[in-house]
Amino acid sequence: MTRAEQGNETAVVEFIILGLQSIPEVECMLFVIFLVTYITTLSGNLLIIIATIVHPRLHNPMYFFISNLAILDLVIISSVLPKMLENLILGKNTISFEGCVAQLYIFTFSGSTELILLTVMSYDRYLAICRPLHYVSMMSKGTCITLMAGVWGIGTVNSLINTLLVAQLDFCGPNLVQNFLCEIPPVLALSCSSTYLSEIMVYMADIILGMGNFLLVILSYCLIIITILKMQGSEGKWKAFSTCSSHLAVVGLFYSSIIYTYIQPTSALLEKKNKPVSIMYALVTPTVNPMIYSLRNKVIKAAFCEFVPFLRKN
Repeated sequence: MTRAEQGNETAVVEFIILGLQSIPEVECMLFVIFLVTYITTLSGNLLIIIATIVHPRLHNPMYFFISNLAILDLVIISSVLPKMLENLILGKNTISFEGCVAQLYIFTFSGSTELILLTVMSYDRYLAICRPLHYVSMMSKGTCITLMAGVWGIGTVNSLINTLLVAQLDFCGPNLVQNFLCEIPPVLALSCSSTYLSEIMVYMADIILGMGNFLLVILSYCLIIITILKMQGSEGKWKAFSTCSSHLAVVGLFYSSIIYTYIQPTSALLEKKNKPVSIMYALVTPTVNPMIYSLRNKVIKAAFCEFVPFLRKN
């Protein structure tokens, strides 16, 4: 373990990432799986971003928010997978202290920003279904830009505060991160100084950003369901629900893993059973999100076919 002298203590200058591999023989297979996952995620999310830019039919609030979600998914997975691929190639499982803090910041920013964005997307669906006559005026271009500026701004501030609190902690051993990435709970468990303030801020973020946004999403969909039930004719009800189904799937996938992980005490997060949950929201969710939106959305599929030749032929 590499350390540097700092006063009367020794400070950790790199962390050991537990990783996913259990035996050397599976490292090659893991590298291929992660590489394919990364390429698939990059391709899917970039296609959505490009489609929303070049296709006129996608120039509306819902697809503007979807494209921002795709950007966040790219940021999330890019903060994790490249380092994992590098370690698998070099046969190591270490990350520098600075690299760990940077990964923690990017990952925390992406996760908290996505929580707020999913709430804004549910509000957009609420206006489209419950207040259709006022939708255009209430979701103007300026309003959408303002909402997204607020979403990215809050995510940035939250991540910056929590990352700075972690960065000023003392780490003098052990340096084994009980996960395959640096995120706040497992890193806090390694500090040899008081983490009280950091844990308070994490719990506050959980309550305000996590549970607060979750309750707002639930409220939005309760109002949406009530409105749909009042509609005349099954065709109208199905059309209204179909505009929300993709977002509901993404919300369920993201929140189920986030809430399970972050509502537990720091010590509980050291258990290996939480690693699959981290895989879910760090790797699986960014990969699956573009599939959910593209497979269930005829407009996006039509946009794909216009600028991807082999899709047009099929």
